[in-house]
Amino acid sequence: MLSEDELEVWCLQHARSEQAKAVIHQICSAPPSRLVQGRAGNVSGRYPSQKMGCTIQFESHRGELAAIYQFEHDPAILAFYDQPGAVKLVYPSKKGRQVGVLHTPDFFVIREDDCGWIECKMEDHLVQLAEQMPHRYSRNVDGTWSCPPGEEYAKGLGFFYRVQSSAQIDWVYQRNLRFLEDYLRVSCPPMAAEVREAIRLLV
Repeated sequence: MLSEDELEVWCLQHARSEQAKAVIHQICSAPPSRLVQGRAGNVSGRYPSQKMGCTIQFESHRGELAAIYQFEHDPAILAFYDQPGAVKLVYPSKKGRQVGVLHTPDFFVIREDDCGWIECKMEDHLVQLAEQMPHRYSRNVDGTWSCPPGEEYAKGLGFFYRVQSSAQIDWVYQRNLRFLEDYLRVSCPPMAAEVREAIRLLV
């Protein structure tokens, strides 16, 4: 977790506007804006994050929890916050009528070089949503997904807005992270160089 001073230095290094700084500080200093709930087909829970020094909520093992494992073990990600508060998305409905909705992304992430919101969705659900709300969710030519109104909202602050589909998750990497998690934690006692080398040669 970033301290107030570290957060201020990060904002200065990346020349964030006063409005952007206010949004970042508000997200980082506030508790999650809502409690997650389990639904049919999903199992909600909490992950004890050493990086953040607190528990992080998730609504799906195959969506949000997989993202949390990535955030926790990616050294380029300095901090991540669940349920960071609502943003307003404005876009045309399927019938062409302009609509505005308040939407709470799953995470707000601060990386070494940028920051923004990440929304996690199952691939089959995204296909359904794109049919129902074609101006809110769209598939890119490379198979990834976008949320144009989310990107437009974030752009005004100099942030990113990304949709992470379950189809983008490397499940082999996820299994490796879970298997090695106890060894990856900073509290794991140091291992002698000769022991590391012996294990490496065996593997």
